[in-house]
Amino acid sequence: MGIFKTRKNKKYSYTPRFYDDNGEGSPFQIKRKFDDYRKTATSPGGLKTKFKTAIEELKENPDRDANRRILIIVAILVLLFLFIIDFDLSIFFSR
Repeated sequence: MGIFKTRKNKKYSYTPRFYDDNGEGSPFQIKRKFDDYRKTATSPGGLKTKFKTAIEELKENPDRDANRRILIIVAILVLLFLFIIDFDLSIFFSR
């Protein structure tokens, strides 16, 4: 009765051509580029924990000029967006 028997999947023993097995792990393992350098990539916990670790990591960053530059660029883009949608900025200033 071939109707009730399920077919088994084929198994292949494939090894990549340019893979050196020097103990680094499997070549099929998907790993992010910055996992070794960041704490927030693999930190367990909720959103609050991830946010706290991201703030701590930002404070530990030795390149303060890059952080300041990113904040300035974001502020300019936000103001440009508000200008494009014709947002009234006068609510932020008192007379």
